[in-house]
Formats: sequence, C-alpha cells, structure tokens
Amino acid sequence: MIPAEAGRPFLADSAGAAARPAARPRLAVVGATGAVGRVLLGILSERADIWGEIRLIASARSAGRTLAVRGEEAEVVELGEDAFDGVDVAMFAVPDEIAAQWVPVAVSKGAVAVDSSGAFRGDPDVPLVVPEVNGCAARIRPRGVIANPHCTTLSMIVALGALHAAYGLSGLVVSSYQAASGAGRAGTETLRAQLSTVSGAELGAAPGDVRRAVGDALGPFPAPLALNVVPWAGSLQEDGWSSEELRIRDEARKVLGLPELPVTATCVRVPVLTGHSMAVHARFEKEVTVAGAHEILAVAPGVVLCDDPAEHEYPTPSDVAGTDPTWVGRVRRSLDDPRALELFVCGDNLRKGAALNAAQIGELVVAEAGA
Repeated sequence: MIPAEAGRPFLADSAGAAARPAARPRLAVVGATGAVGRVLLGILSERADIWGEIRLIASARSAGRTLAVRGEEAEVVELGEDAFDGVDVAMFAVPDEIAAQWVPVAVSKGAVAVDSSGAFRGDPDVPLVVPEVNGCAARIRPRGVIANPHCTTLSMIVALGALHAAYGLSGLVVSSYQAASGAGRAGTETLRAQLSTVSGAELGAAPGDVRRAVGDALGPFPAPLALNVVPWAGSLQEDGWSSEELRIRDEARKVLGLPELPVTATCVRVPVLTGHSMAVHARFEKEVTVAGAHEILAVAPGVVLCDDPAEHEYPTPSDVAGTDPTWVGRVRRSLDDPRALELFVCGDNLRKGAALNAAQIGELVVAEAGA
C-alpha cells in the first residue's frame, strides 16, 4: 500500500522544514537497458539538463553494464530498495508486474514515480497525464504516482486533445496499425528474422505459404507478421475484445476527462519496426470543417500537420520514426456527418509513445517543485 502522503516532490526533512534540496533533483531510470529505457536516455541527453544525478537501474542480469547519458558513461545498478535512496523522481520503463512491485518502494523512499507500464493507469488515484492535453493533472497524485498512457493512445491523443478543446469530442472510432516494437525488443527481433526468412522467396500468393516458411518463429505475435497484418494486439478479454482495444477506450476517456465517451477500437499489428499509425473517426458536438481543423492542428503543441494529398504529402510511420511529434494528415470531413472528421495520425511509439511523454511529465514535476 502506498501512503497517501508519499511521493510529494522533494519531501521535507525530518525536522519538517523546507521542501526542496539545494541540489538539482536526482532521477532514477528503472529499466534503463530496455528498448524504451534506452530511448529515454537519449531523450534526457537531448532536452534541457534539469537533473542532477541520473541513476540507471535494471535487473541483476544487466547490473554493472555502462550506458551513455548526457555524454557520460554511467554504470547500471541492480534494482533493489537501496537503489532508490535519495531519488526525487523515478521513471519506470518495465513490465507491469515489475512496476507493481517496485513503484510503491520508490514512493515509500520519497520519490515521485512516473510509470510507463499499465500497472497503475486504471487507478482513480493515479493521474494519467499527457502534458500537452492535461498537464495540470500531474499535480494531484495522492499515491505519489503519475501514469504514462499506452503508446497507442499517445499516438493520437495529442491531436484529439487539441480538436476536443475547440469542438467538443462526442464519439471516437479508431483502427490502429501498430509497429512490431510495440511488443518490445522481442517484437522487432521477430519481425527482422521473419523478413530475412521471406526475403527473395516468392511467398504470399498461396494459402499458408508465409506461415509455413516462418514456422514456429512467431515471437510475441499470434501469426506471421512479415508479408502480413495481424488483427490482434494484447490479451483476450470479454466478448472478443483485446486488452489493447479496451485500453484505448479507457485511456482516451481518462486523459480527456470524458468518462462516458463512446469509443470503439480495432488494433492491428503491421510489419513496421517503429511508428504506430491510426485511422481516426472523431465525432464532435459542433459542426466541423477541414479548414478549421487545419487551423487548430497547425498550431497545436506537439502536432505536425502534413496534409496535401494532391502532392502525396501525408504521414507514414517510416517517415516519422525517430521524431517527437504526432503527425496528422488525410484530414477530411465525414461525407455523411458534418460534425465528424476522418484523419490519419502517426507517431514514434518509443518516443512520444513512451519515453518522451515520461520525460515531459518529469519536467512538470520539477517545474512544480521549483515554483
């Protein structure tokens, strides 16, 4: 159980005096050697240097390795209670079960935890924060934890938040086209191996030929991903829904503050290494126009509008990989509904979809403490 008062930034000393240390805050990156952790270290090296010590934490298997952050080599320490001593903010990029065990430990040591797993997203006492949309929610964290939305939600929510602020979102239908890296390092390794297997072969024209060529080397996917798309991501839930489809519904509602918003999602895994894409049908309370939507999206923080179909200008995942914004194109007003828009969005699922959003949340916490 996390104490309700725990996790306030830079807690007072034992005498109850002052709330901030003189030195810059200490940051811990838990899961530093994983796919998201490594991207996070790169992002921390690119952004404003607001941190003092950055402590790299991982499993015993990775302890002792060195990784570069802010132009210096830092040694990875083993995940344990002592690893959080003196830490002000702890960013977790680990599986749900590890976060569930260790986030409370970090908070009990006085850190604010920024968790990118799904362990705390549904907790009503844990804010689910996207700084461009609901950054003020990070201030109210009775459990000392701030949750990062899932990478699929983050691929669209910055753009939708801007449109919602202008038009009032009333319904959402989404189809996702999710990269292999959304399944972690195993996903990218599996796709690369499958692509190597099918390269140069005349496959994909006969029933089951790709599956036979790939064999049992499916990795985290239920079917071959090379030369294929797989209409599934996550685990099986009631009535045939997947956990990732329900996650989009729950997280969009929570981030936008619309608990009754009708949301339907279909998640599809595609043979792309990095970059989630989504086809979005968004219905609003007010009538919309393409020109109005363009005007909003062109100035929205964290969004790049790339929408000129006549010149074949629209975002694709291979073009946006390695970038920070949400890219939006193919903006159209629905043919049969003047209050609905159709749009196509892309985002790097490892950057804004995970690591960048966590870094931005950490910056909010530090700015709050210094206010």
